[in-house]
Amino acid sequence: MQSFRQSFKEQMPLYVFVAVLFLVGVLFGALMVNALSLEQQQDLSSYLDHFFLTVHEGDGEAGATFGSVAALHLKWIGLIWILGLSVIGLPGILILDFLKGVLVGFTVGYLVGQYSWKGLLFALVSIAPQNMIVIPVLMISSVAAITFSLYIIKNRLLAQHSGSVMKPFTSYVGLTFVMILLMLGISTFETWITPSMMRWVAPMLLSASGV
Repeated sequence: MQSFRQSFKEQMPLYVFVAVLFLVGVLFGALMVNALSLEQQQDLSSYLDHFFLTVHEGDGEAGATFGSVAALHLKWIGLIWILGLSVIGLPGILILDFLKGVLVGFTVGYLVGQYSWKGLLFALVSIAPQNMIVIPVLMISSVAAITFSLYIIKNRLLAQHSGSVMKPFTSYVGLTFVMILLMLGISTFETWITPSMMRWVAPMLLSASGV
């Protein structure tokens, strides 16, 4: 426990940096909503109306299978892990964190802008619950990947041999494995619980869009 606290304290600047980068991505994504052309807005609105109708009618096509949801989350974790193994992958980790923020910001921004408080309510039941776990998991994975990558740079490229790379690598793999388990857990929630909550809010959005 003491070792974990010490490690967290040392990595705090990285956590702050990654969190700020994510928040900048959220802001950028929200601003992107205003940059959509009228045609793009109409296409997106038509797609969402169809999606809400499908959700409301309980059609299986509206919900994703556990495999597809889990695969999507695990791809993020896997890509971050792989990028952490290479020095040149360091910028890629930061780009992924920024893109995650953009996706969240754009989705929530569009729902709120198009459907007002009903869109916010839909975002709260369909996006917020899983992302309360997914985002911290991605941040922890990113910081671990950045830390390991920086260790490789210092220990190998700068020839500051401070010990074997095996112990940091084992810790890196172990932490990533725990993050994978968390992602599988949240995928279960997203597959079987989230659709029910979405089905509750969907009629409000359909009435707002006149469908």
